[in-house]
Amino acid sequence: MADATTATPAMIAAAPSERIAPRRLVAFLIMVFGMFMSILDIQIVSASLTEIQAGLSASSTEVSWVQTAYLIAEVIAIPLSGFLSRALGTRLLFAISAFGFTIASFLCGFASSIEEMIVWRCLQGFLGAGMIPTVFASAYTVFPRTKFHIVGPIIGLVATLAPTIGPTVGGFITDAMSWHWLFFINIVPGIIITIGVLALVDFDSPNFALLDRFDWWGLIFMGGFLGSLEYVLEEGPQYEWLQDTSVAICAWVCAISAVAFFWRVLSAEEPIVDIRAFGNRNFGIGCVLQFCIGIGLYGLTYMYPRYLSEVRGYSALMIGETMFVSGVTMFLMAPVVGRLMLRYDMRYIIATGLVIFALGSWQMTSITRDYDFYELMLPQILRGIGMMLAMVPTNNIALGTLAPDRVKNASGLFNLMRNLGGAVGLAIINQILNERTDLHIARLQERVTWGNATATETLNMLTQRLQGMGDAALMAMKQLSQIVHRQAVVMGYGDAFLMLTLFYFSLSLLVMGLKKPAVASSEPAH
Repeated sequence: MADATTATPAMIAAAPSERIAPRRLVAFLIMVFGMFMSILDIQIVSASLTEIQAGLSASSTEVSWVQTAYLIAEVIAIPLSGFLSRALGTRLLFAISAFGFTIASFLCGFASSIEEMIVWRCLQGFLGAGMIPTVFASAYTVFPRTKFHIVGPIIGLVATLAPTIGPTVGGFITDAMSWHWLFFINIVPGIIITIGVLALVDFDSPNFALLDRFDWWGLIFMGGFLGSLEYVLEEGPQYEWLQDTSVAICAWVCAISAVAFFWRVLSAEEPIVDIRAFGNRNFGIGCVLQFCIGIGLYGLTYMYPRYLSEVRGYSALMIGETMFVSGVTMFLMAPVVGRLMLRYDMRYIIATGLVIFALGSWQMTSITRDYDFYELMLPQILRGIGMMLAMVPTNNIALGTLAPDRVKNASGLFNLMRNLGGAVGLAIINQILNERTDLHIARLQERVTWGNATATETLNMLTQRLQGMGDAALMAMKQLSQIVHRQAVVMGYGDAFLMLTLFYFSLSLLVMGLKKPAVASSEPAH
């Protein structure tokens, strides 16, 4: 990191004073809440898709697009925010994002068909995405670097807590009112955030002249690349990847658009995304870590609810109550991480977090169909501790060591990596669950024969229990088949958790590739 004697003019001009002005702190906290809403809405519908499907008379394939459309639009918009925040300024971009997100939420709540819902969700994701990297950029440019141990845990907490408690909040709202309120709940806060940002944010000035050099070809290529990539990762596991025509076409679109996009950003006079930040080793490795953290963050937020619904038969509200343990742990860990960053090398904090996260996953490798709230409590506590220890220092190392004039573009790329990690992680996890479940079904069926005493006893017991209810033998065979399938599913989950365990233990070694950062308390102000 550059010290005071090597600071560039841009860094000196952008350097904030040591004192945090109350007006700016309030403005920042308002923006943080806007980011919380935007990230929360990724997962808030996940536990309530069945209710939305019934309300809009949609098929299971169609209703999955309520979430997919939001993700695709958000992935495209996040890297675009770097250019737009320089052109429009933080105040105007954030106000437009918050207001547009609010209007789109209103339209989602009144959607009367699945087609309308998908269009409004796409708009909601695209407009709301601008709030996420803008908050990260503001945190690392507006506040003194000696205060990063305070603002870092705030944005780290929101980035991890919002997707974790999404199913909890969604389940509670749907159970207490209706699925329409998943979207209406955003309206009043959205209006307050828009007004607050317009009134209080004064972090920077717009440069409207940049809009004259907006790279439309770059936007088209980036949209084709990231949009089709997200589609392939979302739909590939359930349609056997390239064997499905739409997935195969999108894979080709992704490959061609990727080549065109990277050519464009390297040759355009004013590229839509500046990828030169990857030349900074800490930022580059930080992005790799952020990508991998995204796999665990979104992967487990998907696996736990799916297990509780598929195996345990939990309702949306019960899933939310069970998942709340991780959210509480993250909330309690935020100030602890801030204090640790003042005293210890942040690389060791990240490595410790990844190991603790791996231990939480390892505890789930022995999962059975009887795992309930109390069996899931310790793994979720370890998950919450590990995620906060890994996420917050990674943010600081990756963005806090860049020159302030490069943070806006870098923030979009950094947040994109977390979302792409989540998309890749979900695709891999789905593939593992599908393949390993099929493998375990085949193996279990080979063992469930008339020569297997346990299988024969179970079948006889089921037959006796079903006497007088029709063809008891046939019904007993069906129940035994269901038991075998459920056991195979549970074993598939155990394999997926084992994969995550090995992955995060290995990832903890990558941290040593980071340059040693200064401890937060001794960080000089530039």
